[in-house]
Amino acid sequence: MICPNSVTPGYKPFSHLQHPREVIRQFTPNWFAATMGTGVLALALAQLPLAIPGLHAVAEGLWLFNILLFTLFTAAYAARWIMFFDEARRIFGHSTVSMFFGTIPMGLATIINGFLLFGLPRWGDGVIELVEVLWWIDVAMSLACGVLIPYMMFTRQEHSIDQMTAVWLLPVVAAEVAAASGGLLAPHLNDAHAQLIVLTTSYVLWAFSLPVAFSILTILLLRMALHKLPHENMAASSWLALGPIGTGALGMLLLGGEAPAIFAANGLPGVGEIASGLGLVAGITLWGFGLWWMLMALLITLRYLRDGIPFNLGWWGFTFPLGVYSLATLKLASILNLTFFSVFGTALVFLLAAMWMIVGKRTVQGAWRGELFVSPCIAGLKK
Repeated sequence: MICPNSVTPGYKPFSHLQHPREVIRQFTPNWFAATMGTGVLALALAQLPLAIPGLHAVAEGLWLFNILLFTLFTAAYAARWIMFFDEARRIFGHSTVSMFFGTIPMGLATIINGFLLFGLPRWGDGVIELVEVLWWIDVAMSLACGVLIPYMMFTRQEHSIDQMTAVWLLPVVAAEVAAASGGLLAPHLNDAHAQLIVLTTSYVLWAFSLPVAFSILTILLLRMALHKLPHENMAASSWLALGPIGTGALGMLLLGGEAPAIFAANGLPGVGEIASGLGLVAGITLWGFGLWWMLMALLITLRYLRDGIPFNLGWWGFTFPLGVYSLATLKLASILNLTFFSVFGTALVFLLAAMWMIVGKRTVQGAWRGELFVSPCIAGLKK
């Protein structure tokens, strides 16, 4: 398996590939998980309750770098569909790789949120129109992933409980991430009715995603109790369960925070106050559930580490779930003004940064050698 420790001097780029065009032929949506992890780190660093000189500039630089990554990956994946269409479409029948379609809208969501956090102060209100367009595109992609991928699971793909992992969550959680982004976007819109549309849509997206995600988590608990842990290749998937829980908490906190003003502006002040209270209670409750999953994921990871974990792109699964849980923790700190959440959230962000550097370094090494460009859905085909 892949476990690069250093770039060997004189190593030629893509030396593990028969031809450089294999980069395109073997490109899969798994790569967009890197944009999720990079984007959420940028957002988390910018919201740390610490006055560290240059920290905001570093966060903004990461966000800009993430835009570059997303653009590059989009071009590479689009090129694969143009150049190798017959092979590219095989992804729909693959029981694992197809799940990573959900990483595309989730990676885009981190860019959208960054426009509001970094782009708005830098370029002014003109970015809001762009953000709104991107958000609706993200919503459409999230809804498509949330319905079409499960439909293919039911009709075309082969699955079994003993082979199930938390990657089943990826296509359905995308809508939840879009809901949290909607909570950030809504207050920046000038028209009160447009604010209500985005807020209501975000609540629908949250409900579209969370119950299905929790259903999958229930099956996942049963699967691990009956069949124990997945193969070490899927070690990072133990963290994916933290994603819908952390995003669900963050979404409720963000939507509930904006609900009073938006509902009141549309003649529904009582509804807004109820939504605000429910958002806080739901956010705290989900945060507590996330704490259980995070501690469990830590124990599972330590068990895997005893025997060694082979590196693959799945390692990016260590980053985004931890990132959204960190953001939810920091949001609770700002709402409740409790030192515990502030300190704990800061510690989680530092852990996220350390993990991002480890995974990022190994990804660059593996990409340079060409080892990470492997498409399982065509692995058996002759080149």
